[in-house]
Amino acid sequence: MSVRTSRSRAVLLSAGGVALALVLSACAGGGIEGGGGGTGFIAGSDGIATVKKADRGDAPDLSGKTIDGDQLDVSSAYKGKIIVLNVWGSWCAPCRAEAPNLAKVATDLADQDVQFVGINTRDTSTRPAIAFEKQYKVDYPSLYDPTGKLLLRFEKGSLNPQLIPSTLVIDRDGKLAARTQQALSEAKLRKMLKPILAEK
Repeated sequence: MSVRTSRSRAVLLSAGGVALALVLSACAGGGIEGGGGGTGFIAGSDGIATVKKADRGDAPDLSGKTIDGDQLDVSSAYKGKIIVLNVWGSWCAPCRAEAPNLAKVATDLADQDVQFVGINTRDTSTRPAIAFEKQYKVDYPSLYDPTGKLLLRFEKGSLNPQLIPSTLVIDRDGKLAARTQQALSEAKLRKMLKPILAEK
C-alpha cells in the first residue's frame, strides 16, 4: 500500500468519524454558533434559567417565512403577549417527545395572552416539518430556519438557544425572560411560565 493511499484512507476515516459524531450529537447540540455558553445566568436544578425582570435583554428580530410559506414578524404580530419560543427539528427524538406537551399548554393558555411560536431548524425541506406538526397537533406557527440563521440573531451572552430542543420565554415587553435546553414535560413547561404569567 502506498503512502498516498494510506493518507487518503486516514483522511476518509477521520472525516467519517467527524460526520458520525455530528449525527450522534444532533439532538444534544444543534451546531449553533455565535452565542457562547457564558450567559451570566445559571440554570436552576430543574434546568430552567430565569432572569430577573431588571436584568433582561431584548429578544432579537425573529421574522421570516413559516413552514407553511406565510410571512411572520413575531414582535409585531404578538406585541404585548408572552411568547414561548420552541426550537425544534422533525428529526429530533426529544422534540417529538415534548411536542404534545407544548401543543396542550399552548391551547390551555391561548386566552391568557400567551403565544407559542416554533423555529424549525436543520430540516432540509418543509415537508417533514409540516408532517411533524400535523402528527402532534401543533396549531401554532413555526418559522422555517433550515440553516440556523435566525438562531444566530441571539446575542452572545444572552439566553440564546444552543441546543435542540430549546425553549425560551419572551416577556410582555419583548425581553428574554427564561430558557431551558431540554425536552419539556407539561409540568416543567407550566413551572417555567408561572412566574412570567404572574408579572404585571
